[in-house]
Amino acid sequence: MDMDEFTHRARHLVSGRDGPNAAQELLDLLADPFKQRLADGAVWSALGTSVGITLAIAICFSFVRPHNSVVYAPKLKHADEKHAPPPIGRGYHAWVVPLWKTSEKDFISYAGLDAAIFLRFTKMCRNIFLTLSLLGCCVLLPIFYFRNSGDDNQPWLMRLTPSQVWDQPLWGLVITAYLINCVVCGFLWWNYRRVLQLRRIYFESEEYQRSLHARTLMLYDIPKDKGSDEGIARIIDSVIPQSSFSRTAIARNVKHLPDLIQQHDHTVRKLESVLAKYLKDPQNLPASRPMCHPSKKDPSYDTYPKGQKVDAIEYLTQRIKELELEIKEARKSIDKRNTLPYGFASYDDISEAHGIAYAMRKKKPQGTTVTLAPRPNDIIWDNMPLSPATRSWRSIIINLWIALLTFCWIAPNALIAVFLVNLNNLGLVWDAFQASLSANTGFWSIVQGVISPAITSLIYLVLPIIFRRLSIRAGDRTKTGRERHVVAKLYAFFVFNNLVVFSFFSTIWGSVSTVVKETQKGSDLWQALKDQSVDFPSRLFISLCTISPFWITWLLQRNLGAAIDLAQLWTLIWGFFMRRLSNPTPRQLIELTAPPAFDYASYYNFFLFYSTVALCFAGIQPLVLPAAALYFSIDVWLKKYLLLYIFVTKTESGGLFWRVLFNRFVFGTILSNVVIWLAVWERGDGTHKMALAVIPLPIIMVVFKLYCSKTFDDKMYYYSTRSVQHMESSIPKDHYGRDNRLASRFGHPALYKPLITPMVHAKAQNVLASIYKGRLSDGREADSGDTMSMSGYSDAYVLGSMTAGKPGKLATIPGFELVPESRLDFEYYKNRSEFAAEHGGGEIYGRPADMMRPGTPGSMWNGSEPYSRPASPGIPNMPRTASPTGMPTIPRLDGPGPGMYSQPVGSPYATQPDIGRSRSPLYAHGNDSDTGLVGSAAAMPMAAPVSMRAPGGAGMLGGGPRGYGGLPQEEDNLPPAHDPMTYDYFRTRRKPAREW
Repeated sequence: MDMDEFTHRARHLVSGRDGPNAAQELLDLLADPFKQRLADGAVWSALGTSVGITLAIAICFSFVRPHNSVVYAPKLKHADEKHAPPPIGRGYHAWVVPLWKTSEKDFISYAGLDAAIFLRFTKMCRNIFLTLSLLGCCVLLPIFYFRNSGDDNQPWLMRLTPSQVWDQPLWGLVITAYLINCVVCGFLWWNYRRVLQLRRIYFESEEYQRSLHARTLMLYDIPKDKGSDEGIARIIDSVIPQSSFSRTAIARNVKHLPDLIQQHDHTVRKLESVLAKYLKDPQNLPASRPMCHPSKKDPSYDTYPKGQKVDAIEYLTQRIKELELEIKEARKSIDKRNTLPYGFASYDDISEAHGIAYAMRKKKPQGTTVTLAPRPNDIIWDNMPLSPATRSWRSIIINLWIALLTFCWIAPNALIAVFLVNLNNLGLVWDAFQASLSANTGFWSIVQGVISPAITSLIYLVLPIIFRRLSIRAGDRTKTGRERHVVAKLYAFFVFNNLVVFSFFSTIWGSVSTVVKETQKGSDLWQALKDQSVDFPSRLFISLCTISPFWITWLLQRNLGAAIDLAQLWTLIWGFFMRRLSNPTPRQLIELTAPPAFDYASYYNFFLFYSTVALCFAGIQPLVLPAAALYFSIDVWLKKYLLLYIFVTKTESGGLFWRVLFNRFVFGTILSNVVIWLAVWERGDGTHKMALAVIPLPIIMVVFKLYCSKTFDDKMYYYSTRSVQHMESSIPKDHYGRDNRLASRFGHPALYKPLITPMVHAKAQNVLASIYKGRLSDGREADSGDTMSMSGYSDAYVLGSMTAGKPGKLATIPGFELVPESRLDFEYYKNRSEFAAEHGGGEIYGRPADMMRPGTPGSMWNGSEPYSRPASPGIPNMPRTASPTGMPTIPRLDGPGPGMYSQPVGSPYATQPDIGRSRSPLYAHGNDSDTGLVGSAAAMPMAAPVSMRAPGGAGMLGGGPRGYGGLPQEEDNLPPAHDPMTYDYFRTRRKPAREW
């Protein structure tokens, strides 16, 4: 649609309802949609309100914080001794002292390297803009103010711009441009060096040295003929023939298993929600039982009459049992010969693994790409099998969609600025609304103050979600890589729509409108375009100068957002709503007490955008520099508290965000050079010598970027760039070779992920049996009879079985996990994968899933994830070390546990000594996770059993070896030692040579 047609339709649409003047009003409003924002901007009022309200919120926070540690210091409660932040007193200002005393080294230990890089980036922005503020206010402001040739009626803010400054004084702007580039490059270079030092410290840390992913390579796009464990080794040997022996694992095709597990999780949560609402008051149940529609994914969906509802409790419980049957059968049917084109290879020595990755970084042996393996919880498993052609095509399509979304947002953005910011504008083109506006002024004033910020905030909340899903669809393999792409896409969206379009919309609209009018009068289109292009740069420059005061007020108002983050208002409001105005499930109440994950992508995007705005207008309106410096000076302390005491890093990348930040900051500086070039081109001496003097600046920034990349990137990404084995690594290490459990650690989670159990509040235990009809014998216990079911009479029950070790305590209802009020806290469930995955992954809780401990089995006792596949039997949640005979070897026993059964060190069943903060004080009380599983089991014989499983109770921590329907989650029979498809087959053959 051309401009003429658009104008005709707009006139026809509006004039048809509200008169001929409405169409012209609409076009006039669209010619400068952001005019009202500028008219209402007042620098002093923005400064006073932002600083005043920020100070008020900080004072209120100081008074509320000591009385609500669940919201304002969750990490202080849940982190282990090593990662627990410094304690805070109950004084109103006690929270300030730890922020001042905590060094960067300690901060890394408390919050992780990603959080430390975020804080360092914030400090760098503060230092840059403090330095540039001094430069701009001392050099540019005097030139602009005293050399201004405008009249005395010119607004004072416009006198601080170069709009009326001409000729020779603008050499000061050129010199300032070089100084700005020098300051930015200096700080970027200094911090690049420091980030490299932090990365090297991270490589030498105990967590990294003992992690499995640090010594593991990830291979993808593996050809079909190399799709085996041995094929992976041959691919590596073809390039690095002198490499040592590695343990390899090819991926298996899990087919539809992940979708089944996702359906199972959704159904369990839905059942929990139904029960939470129905059993809200167990003594006064609703007259009618809850109903629901059958799931469309249910294979028997077509057997139900269309639109018919069924009993929700009975249907969902039956559906859960059917899904567990399907999941068990699907896990059993996984064909070990049906492989996928990716796999992993692990080495004993980290230096060797990194050296091989560095040597193969630009090589693709037989089309295979070899990189360092990310953490297992960082992998997006669904995208791993994608072929290069599929990823390329998806990437092109997704980028086109994002570009289309970015461009199409121009119209809604302009309409929001025209009508929602000032509803009077809507009344100008809509007579009926003008009448309502005049009759209900107070109501519409409230709507005007709420609707525009609400819609804008909702959009900015939804955008990262949209971009994350699009990035996954594009084929991103890791979550941290996806987050870096989200930062880049959000930054491009914000810069284009909120900076470029916002600044130039009125100028471009005016030029297009003029061309349309000229062509309507019979003028030649090409001549009209030439006439508009003559003074177009001048109008762009004036537009930038005119709009610059808005950015001062806008940056000053950003302090309110920082204060709201500190107050955690959304968390308080959402928690109040969930607890008081809804029927939350025990799982939801537990999640409310967990430390929230920090949204690095959104915050990085905001900081980069603020920095880009300040850099772009630094040469036109120097007051934006102190406004940005004030924001970063305040926020660096507020974000430090948030990262220390409230937020956790969901997936640690080890500081890999830095390159994205560096590149965007370089781009923002180049954009600043372009704006200054425009200024001196329009207001120079006519010879354009000033403009020519500015041209080298973008080239300098590009060369600087290439220099930093060449100098620092390899050292930052690789622990070692040479494949050299350390002396100690040449000695065979039995616990590294066999016990890493590479196949389970880097296997698809669907193969070993424990199924979640429906959680019900313990207050409903007495009535749960009466509403849970017909399936009480289908619990977790294999030998559970019908002892928990009703006897057939409405007023009589068969005596229930008692819980082992607790005389008089009835066993829990099979298939459910009863949660008493005292345990509705994340502290009791932080080591379970279903909870920890969204709240730090166990890193700060002392149970990292990717840790190897010398002298003990490689698998960690995290109480949630079994480290043997269903096809590899062993004690669930307990490591099994392979032996040449194929029989499991019981790990070292350190002493008798309950019932005279010796428990391995680190076992969740073993009695834990009190060693300060390494174990939470909450576990000093009775905890069924320690006693309800095997704590009271009878003494076991010393002879090795044929198949070993942990006792399967439905205790507080649920899980157990059997699912909701009493199904074993692993095989009974051990794989034969001579099976060539087992991972230990080649290891046992080569043991004499490798002493394995």
